[in-house]
Amino acid sequence: MEKKITPIRQPWKGTMTKRDRFNRQMHYQSIDRSVNMEFGYWEENFSTWDIFVENNITNNWEADQFFGFDTGGGAWGNIFISPPFPNEVVQELENTLIIQNGEGLLAEVPKDGHGTIPHYIQSSITTPDDWKRVKEERFRRDDPSRKVNIEQLKKDLPDDRDFAAGVDCGSMIGKVRDILTFEGLCYAVYDYPDMVEDMVETCCVLVEDFLDQVLPHIQFDYASGWEDICFKNGPIVSPDFFRSVIAPRYKRIDKKLKKYGVDIHYVDCDGDVRPILPILLDSGINCLFPYEVNCCAHPAELLSQYEGELRIMGGVDKMQLRAGKKEIKAYLETLEPLVAKGGYIPFCDHRCPPDVTPENYLYYLDLKERMFGMKA
Repeated sequence: MEKKITPIRQPWKGTMTKRDRFNRQMHYQSIDRSVNMEFGYWEENFSTWDIFVENNITNNWEADQFFGFDTGGGAWGNIFISPPFPNEVVQELENTLIIQNGEGLLAEVPKDGHGTIPHYIQSSITTPDDWKRVKEERFRRDDPSRKVNIEQLKKDLPDDRDFAAGVDCGSMIGKVRDILTFEGLCYAVYDYPDMVEDMVETCCVLVEDFLDQVLPHIQFDYASGWEDICFKNGPIVSPDFFRSVIAPRYKRIDKKLKKYGVDIHYVDCDGDVRPILPILLDSGINCLFPYEVNCCAHPAELLSQYEGELRIMGGVDKMQLRAGKKEIKAYLETLEPLVAKGGYIPFCDHRCPPDVTPENYLYYLDLKERMFGMKA
């Protein structure tokens, strides 16, 4: 039985369907009001925010209903490790556990389960021989679980739907980093470049296989991907590597998407993306999500530099949500021209952290509606 959610805020009023609004906003066309969405919350928010605890809101999907956000749908394929490695505890220490995760990494995590980036200790892939074995066991293109139930997908995403739907285009290098570890990838790019490129090619082929199954049957509004390879000092791989190894794969994917009318493609990549942004754009990726401000720049800077070519989703500085109402208002006022022009959807620039108070967050949502909702 589906859990009943009693919303604390009603959806914004509008005269367009959610689908039309998203497409028009992403194509710099006139709209009735902005898309109203958020990227979600840290796990701790669900146990520390009184508005969540008192209303039994336990995850991001429930929070979307609770706050009345615009929601959509999509198609996600089995385009990476299959089957995954068994998740198991390898060793128990005083305050932490050593676990093996589904990607074959040994990681040290806190016993109390509080949210943090795990300390990765060892990868299952260090040498080309390791990759050859794991590829044969867990990256088979003919794995039956990679076959999509097209008839069910047609029911979930009918042509006459009123919401925007995306198609997952996976990750070309971010997930490779995950299974090699940060340090492992840095070494492997130089020690085993052919292995790394074959890993990237494998990721690309699995995405292409998935797209070949779904694109002829579903009219998608956008494509989405995940890299997360940039930090405050830029990407963990060089722009030359990205241009020579990653970009050709994205161009292949872009060709398939464009054939079926999908011309909005966002990638989730935190940190300072500026060193590789021209390469992303040249490869067909024309939208950044959720666009972290403090590691990069105010969204106006890049939207001006790549006017009409780039879109941004996110970019509301979480530090200002934490600071207070005066700071929230001042920051949202800097976003008004961007929303008015199009190609930009405002929301918190990553998961909203628990040190943003519920009072400040509700003020932010109310102010966002007054500024970017439909005018009376």
